[in-house]
Amino acid sequence: MNTKFHLLTIDKVVKETSDTVSISFTIPADVKDDFHFKAGQYLTLKTTINNEDIRRSYSISSAPHEGTVTVAIKKVENGTFSAYAQNLKAGDQIEVLAPQGNFVLKSDGTKNYAFFAAGSGITPIISIIKNILNANNGSTATLFYGNKSGIETIYKNELDALASANNNFDLHYVLTREEGANDVLSGRINKAKIEAIDKAYLADKNIDDIYSCGPESIIQAVNDYFVGKGKDSKNIHFELFTTPVKEVTGAENSSDEPIPDVNASVTVIIDDEEFQFDLSSKGKNILQAAQDADADVPFSCKGGVCCTCRAKVIEGKAVMDLNYALEPEEVADGFILTCQAHPVTDKVVVSFDEY
Repeated sequence: MNTKFHLLTIDKVVKETSDTVSISFTIPADVKDDFHFKAGQYLTLKTTINNEDIRRSYSISSAPHEGTVTVAIKKVENGTFSAYAQNLKAGDQIEVLAPQGNFVLKSDGTKNYAFFAAGSGITPIISIIKNILNANNGSTATLFYGNKSGIETIYKNELDALASANNNFDLHYVLTREEGANDVLSGRINKAKIEAIDKAYLADKNIDDIYSCGPESIIQAVNDYFVGKGKDSKNIHFELFTTPVKEVTGAENSSDEPIPDVNASVTVIIDDEEFQFDLSSKGKNILQAAQDADADVPFSCKGGVCCTCRAKVIEGKAVMDLNYALEPEEVADGFILTCQAHPVTDKVVVSFDEY
């Protein structure tokens, strides 16, 4: 994994709504290869605010074929970085980690997709939809996008243009403070609303895969409804933007067994440099312990939601408290989210340099 931050120049800032800006970056020729991305992935941005190292991850809203790298940042209550970002302008520079994330299309074949998004959850979704439409392989995309009102809808003009230009894109806004086209498209997206939407708009579409992004409540409702309907969970994909209050269906814990009481010798490798420390299995997570040992390890959410702190266990074993970001295949290959991981053998070697 590329753990190096690059100092990028902001090419353009657009005020999308009253509390959201989109920021496009100029990618220098010597790092273009590092910034190739898959639709749905995210960037981690880093800056110093009031002498504190602040890092946040934001999904890329542009699509790979567009030749730009753009993120949207919505100001959130008490959000230090999101408030700072509202004042950024073209020509400013900021440190950016190369794209990461597993919330991407799982196949390139012709499929019928359904998408559920709310608020800033549209950012990876619009990238994926643009990627589907650009492939022009007969795949269809149906989007249900929840917001308070049209004026607060991020990327509304772009979405409307996409829908007008593509017969394979079916767009529906679900609004809480404006009347929709009918009762089905008015109100909050919850399990009952999803059932009504399914019956009214998806019954004849033979949906193959379902993607959702946004608040925990919507993610849970989408999973509960479609799993309850018999949909294979492997065809239901989601990305959380915040650490969940309760465990969301679909989280992959690395072990259900009790964590043994072990005092492990842990070695963390990053950029070919080794950091060694002792760590109790019942103590800090590996990420925090590595930071305490002065290792400049990558991180962002620290809640098991992003995969910025992803690393591979190359000796010994570690288990995670929660995992909302890694695929089962990655866990099977030994990858962990270090912010959630604890050693469970006497010796553990963890490398951030593995891909």
